Amino acid sequence: MAPHMGRRLRKGAGTTAVAALAVAALSASQAPGIVHASTPTDQTASDATPTPTPTPEAPASGNSPYYTDLPPLVSPTPPPNASTGTLPTGDQQGIPATVLDAYKKAAATLATDRPNCHLPWELLGGIGKVESGHANGGRVSVNGTTLTPILGPVLNGAGFANITDTDGGVYDGDKVHDRAVGPMQFIPSTWASSGKDGNGDGVKDPNNVYDAALAAGFYLCGNGRDVAVKADLDKAILSYNQSQEYLTTVTNWFDFYRRGTHEVPDGTGTLPGHRSDRTTGGRTPARQTPLPPVSPPSTKPDPTPPAPKPKPPVPPVKPPVPPTKPGGDPSTPPVPRATTFENTGADELTAFAGGPFGGRPTARVKDASGKAMAKVPVKFEIVGDTDTRFAGGATSVTVPTAADGTAAAPALKAGEKTGTFTVRATLATSTLAAVEWKATVVARQADRLVRADAKALTATPSGEFANQVSVKATYKTGVASGVAASAAMIVSPAADADPKAAPQVPKVNDKGPYFKDAKGNPVRELKDLKTDANGLLVLPKMYADAQTGTFLLRLTTEGGATLTLELKVAAAS
Repeated sequence: MAPHMGRRLRKGAGTTAVAALAVAALSASQAPGIVHASTPTDQTASDATPTPTPTPEAPASGNSPYYTDLPPLVSPTPPPNASTGTLPTGDQQGIPATVLDAYKKAAATLATDRPNCHLPWELLGGIGKVESGHANGGRVSVNGTTLTPILGPVLNGAGFANITDTDGGVYDGDKVHDRAVGPMQFIPSTWASSGKDGNGDGVKDPNNVYDAALAAGFYLCGNGRDVAVKADLDKAILSYNQSQEYLTTVTNWFDFYRRGTHEVPDGTGTLPGHRSDRTTGGRTPARQTPLPPVSPPSTKPDPTPPAPKPKPPVPPVKPPVPPTKPGGDPSTPPVPRATTFENTGADELTAFAGGPFGGRPTARVKDASGKAMAKVPVKFEIVGDTDTRFAGGATSVTVPTAADGTAAAPALKAGEKTGTFTVRATLATSTLAAVEWKATVVARQADRLVRADAKALTATPSGEFANQVSVKATYKTGVASGVAASAAMIVSPAADADPKAAPQVPKVNDKGPYFKDAKGNPVRELKDLKTDANGLLVLPKMYADAQTGTFLLRLTTEGGATLTLELKVAAAS
């Protein structure tokens, strides 16, 4: 059951002829499977791929134990109950809600990270069904972790490979030998190199169906495989277990789920009952009722007709037993599921470039009774073209809800890129709609400019000003750092200008004080200036031409702050 990485489990006995006939019968009787890019529709898995040849890295076919139950010969999606409109809660074709969600989320991630692999969630469903019966029928916690560990046989050489412990018992609880672990049955050495964090809680746990499903997806997509191609699909499945029967069984479930399936409540899935090693591996299979043997017809006539046999009494109908947690206590209440996911913070977030946002995205989780749900992982992520980050520099973080059902994202720090983006919150363990916030970063602004010193701004004709202009920008009494600014020598407004008239854009003076450009030429207007981290702006040195008198220097910042200074040029006394 474990995907291999160098060393794999090994099964002792081969599959019986009866099982092989059952597979052949099922393949012949069901509707056509999926159509692959390089494979005709009438080509089956058995004639498309020969039995794999053993290699030093991959043992011969017939590797590790797995469930051999085949899909039922019925529609994958049964009709709803006529009176309630609900689907059945326990059947062979249904997939437990959290497990199904894990498969779909893993496939969605692979569609982005490995788009050329074309991995459908139904392939993960086929693997998960054959490896663990969908995590023992969906017996998982609200965050996707199995309620009890799912462990394969001890790999001590007794009918299997002898693999000395590689994880110190961290994953499989065995400090002597390794065992396959979790709903997708990874051996510890493989998990150490292939494990993934599928639910965003910061932990890679092979016992968590979200983590295991995502890791299995990346594993199947390894070596550049494209599972839309028949040959690559077969290689992907055989990379998990190099057995021709395993390939056929997984392919049948894969095709079955592609024709349709449905969700059933967690804990109500039916665990398969037949395994390739003829054991349960410590897990209790679903009870299988054998059919009565069929007697061959007699060739001799029977002169005396048999007496009619009395009909067996009809047993009383027992009420259905509610699903229980492992432990067998039917009085244990089911794990509540989230039904409400809502925003409890501001609808929009705004910040100046490089600064903090005024609020934090906050969401609340409730169950069907309206009760707040604690310890539910909420994933916050920044979506869009922005360099804004959460505290610590991350673009995605997972935060568990508090006792009041709320989870707040870490503080947001705006980057230098202005514009609008989205902060999105999702529940890894639910299909509830995401909660989103519109976030906007605007250019830095200043609403006030003041002199940073009181030094005289004077010069003699054709001389140099003794002091440079130094100003400080603020916004609402706070330092305005990195604010764009400009400076210009302007013409004094006319003395007879109408004070009630609309203000005119001041003209740049063509005489009087000036700055110098890189080549030493006079310039009387500077653009693309910017305040430093302390809000300070120091202008370059200024020079005077032969004109005398009082001249004006105007500074303007993003946000509309202005400051006009007088520059005096007079002959030396």
